[in-house]
Amino acid sequence: MRNPSAHVNQLSKRLALLLGRESASLELKWMRQSLKPSDPSFRLQHMLERRLQGEPLQYILGTTPFGPLSLLSRPPTLIPRPETEDWTLRLVNTISPRSSSRPLSVLDLCTGSGCIPLLLCHLLPPGSTLAFGVDISEQAIELATDNAARCKIPTSSGADTLRNVFVPVLGDLRDTDMLKELGAPFDVVTANPPYVPTQEYDQLSPSVKNYEDPRALLGDLPGCPAQNSGLSFYHIIARFLAQKDVLREGAIVVLEVGDRQAGDVEKILHWSAGLRNTEIWTDPWGKQRVVLAHA
Repeated sequence: MRNPSAHVNQLSKRLALLLGRESASLELKWMRQSLKPSDPSFRLQHMLERRLQGEPLQYILGTTPFGPLSLLSRPPTLIPRPETEDWTLRLVNTISPRSSSRPLSVLDLCTGSGCIPLLLCHLLPPGSTLAFGVDISEQAIELATDNAARCKIPTSSGADTLRNVFVPVLGDLRDTDMLKELGAPFDVVTANPPYVPTQEYDQLSPSVKNYEDPRALLGDLPGCPAQNSGLSFYHIIARFLAQKDVLREGAIVVLEVGDRQAGDVEKILHWSAGLRNTEIWTDPWGKQRVVLAHA
């Protein structure tokens, strides 16, 4: 019978060859920390085997950090990325919650795990924010709901006006009537939409392509403008933003973009949404990552 400890050592060495010694050591540490006393002895071995097969670490651990939050991660819902965390934290410092009787109305499109609105609800003053997160994936909305419970953020306002609220909504962002009924006019609209061009999707690492939902990654839709450039969803979002009474005066729109897409997305907001007061945010890794517009 194989010695479990010896097998873990062998698997750890293979992981070090794959990732480098430092990264492998960190991942092994996080795996050990995630273990519960009740877990069977082969649990760590199984985790290492999954990682060596290319499965993302966040799915193996079942959680991922996002700002001060620890969010649940389950396949196939998109794993929150550090660049998204960076601009969401920056957005918190940009938003000025109103002192009026009504909370900020926030709409997050393609919400996935709910990471963006949940972090806003966590960090903005209590009772200042009512956020809606829309996604077409039932699995994503289920995960976002579970994450709200994990973060102790209510998913319905009820009579409690002293807490921020996050409402996950199953829906298609092309259903503009449904979106407007949620809470328009909105003070803040955010989105990390699918933006990977078809030709680049084939070049993604297997740990992304084989595990995460392609609907959360592929930015080209049949019949939409600018096919094969990853910009389909930005055209849809811009047409929605252009509609009457979607944005409150002074509203902020924040869209995450892919590599070399910022200029094109800025033009889409200018010409299709009529939002001409725009700026581009660069992430800590030197990439133009966000297009922000002021209504």
